[in-house]
Amino acid sequence: MRKKQFMALGFFALSLFIFVSVGQSFGDKKKKDELYRQISLFSDALAVIQSDYVEETNPKDLIYGALKGMLSSLDMHSQFMDPETYNELKVETKGKFGGLGIEITIKEGMLTVITPIEDTPAWRAGIKPLDRIVKINNEITQDMTLSEAVKRMRGKPGEAVNLTILRESDKKMMEFKIVRGVIQIRDIKEARILENGIAYIKLVQFREDSFDNLNLALNKLSKEKPKALILDLRNNPGGLLDMSVQITGKFIPKGKLVVYTRGRKEEQSCEYFSDEKQPILHLPMAVLINEGSASGSEILAAALQYYKRAIVIGGKSFGKGSVQVVIPLGDGTALKLTTSKYFTPDGKEISGKGVIPDIVLEDEAGLSLQDLPDRADKESLEESAGEGFNYQKDKYIMRAVDLLKALNFYQQELK
Repeated sequence: MRKKQFMALGFFALSLFIFVSVGQSFGDKKKKDELYRQISLFSDALAVIQSDYVEETNPKDLIYGALKGMLSSLDMHSQFMDPETYNELKVETKGKFGGLGIEITIKEGMLTVITPIEDTPAWRAGIKPLDRIVKINNEITQDMTLSEAVKRMRGKPGEAVNLTILRESDKKMMEFKIVRGVIQIRDIKEARILENGIAYIKLVQFREDSFDNLNLALNKLSKEKPKALILDLRNNPGGLLDMSVQITGKFIPKGKLVVYTRGRKEEQSCEYFSDEKQPILHLPMAVLINEGSASGSEILAAALQYYKRAIVIGGKSFGKGSVQVVIPLGDGTALKLTTSKYFTPDGKEISGKGVIPDIVLEDEAGLSLQDLPDRADKESLEESAGEGFNYQKDKYIMRAVDLLKALNFYQQELK
């Protein structure tokens, strides 16, 4: 009798999820029979654990654990979020939270940094894209899910977190003690005229207000009559798909294909077109990317590259080209599920491939605090950072400046 109760509990809990996510996909009776056989196997296992495990277990904990394992077995981006994790996700989308300032993923089975967010504790400490996080507070990360890793790094500002990092490019292990801060994400970090009428905008992320903030920056710069534009997407981890499409449309003619997605269902396969009524087409452009550029920034760079609207400069981007949909469930939990993949206008898959620049620079982008040899130099750069930034020490920016100067000179000679 007890076993039947446990089986019913397991069947009911799992069937809620099955009905929403996959029930409609199994029209064939044979597939349905196989599904129900596997559910029965799960219920049997649940009943055995409840009755025979050395300690008493909580049915909800078992179900949550099973769901976490199921979602993590799909791909590196899908995950089951318990109420606490789901609430953290909602807090993060507001752009302010306590943590280190690291965008992470699981790549090749290891917890991997996509990028440190600029002007955060992780960035100032010297964390770099593609660093492997081996330990968090001396706890090995090998079997950690993304949500578990985020929980351990995010928390009360002012508290320290110890990270053990494997930096494969240097073939060495590194120890970092990073004090949590309040992470406030700004869409636009810099917007200014550099020299020779060349405008520069650093876009940090694609969030709800990014398009409006970009327009404000462009309108302000337009008063100085810029002759060219550098759009810096380095260490931009992406964000909202519709924002990346809308911003891309700001720089290409209306009605052009920006990106398309392909999934199993018809409604998951979509095409996204530029829709800006008055796009900026007259300014020569350069786009800067590096291995910390992911998702939305890869969409933007690939589209401008394909339409020959901008010259892309830097390092190959991260290669995070898939769509995750957050599906709330009934008890405050949610699924983050990969439903489709991104493809560039010419049909190239972004996921795992990345965007190859027109001009490849092998070294790390720019000059950051951790790259400088001594304290005096660090303090000097901190002072210049307080005034904005010293772009002349950033070889990516200077390469773009020289290129755009040459283009402007060539165009004037043609006139």
